[in-house]
Amino acid sequence: MTTSHKVPSGSAGVLLIHGLTGTPNELRYVARGLQAAGFETECVRLAGHCGTEADLLATGWKDWFASVEQAAGELRKKVRHLFVAGLSMGAVLALKYAIEYPDKVDGLGLYGTTFFYDGWSIPWHGRHLTFLFPLVIALGIGRRKRFVETYPFGLKNERLRQAISGKMHAGDSEAAGLPGNPWPSLEQFYRLSSDVQKNLHRVRVPAIAVHAREDDVASLANVHVLERRLSGPVETIILANSYHMVTVDQEKATLVDRSVDFFSRIVARMVLREKP
Repeated sequence: MTTSHKVPSGSAGVLLIHGLTGTPNELRYVARGLQAAGFETECVRLAGHCGTEADLLATGWKDWFASVEQAAGELRKKVRHLFVAGLSMGAVLALKYAIEYPDKVDGLGLYGTTFFYDGWSIPWHGRHLTFLFPLVIALGIGRRKRFVETYPFGLKNERLRQAISGKMHAGDSEAAGLPGNPWPSLEQFYRLSSDVQKNLHRVRVPAIAVHAREDDVASLANVHVLERRLSGPVETIILANSYHMVTVDQEKATLVDRSVDFFSRIVARMVLREKP
């Protein structure tokens, strides 16, 4: 990690949002890098996460977004400029915040943005039958079904993959998240994704999009959606030696450095405008 910028203390903060069935641990490394550059950070824990599958199933996307709203509100009290960043579904929730609160966010960090699961590790039925989720769940057919995570678990780093998958399958959801996505939760995710995609044109703040070329969960098509439909400028960084979990995988230091540079440039421009 080679952060070369330092923002004034208390001037800016970054809210970090984990993905579906994930944990705040997915963003801890990024948080430390941002803190070293002077940013205040908060890694939000989404409602229903870091517990049992029953805990997750008791919540929906509006509950997850309410967690983001609450955490953003608290962080905003400490800083003058707020950035919101997320991994996977967390990036979609970050976009949702920018849509709903355009005057309260100054920039976005979109890491492994996932509007749809279409990566090379996702089975055919997982990629092409998602449109049936609302009907299936409404009929009560898939309430006990789940998509179980499989190799490579979003990680190209073998040592880290073994450590995280071991904790996941040992039931340590606080550290590594749940080992699968329950169908009702996936249906909630797709409701969120649909809502956000319809309103992407309302996002006018600058965004940095970091995505793995070989993302096993969400292909580059997800980034192309951002590039085509966001109204604000998009700075795209494509990583060549990572999979989906770009915030912890082999090029995490690059992600941090580029994020620090991106957010710092925005803060510097705002500070200049604020001077009399």
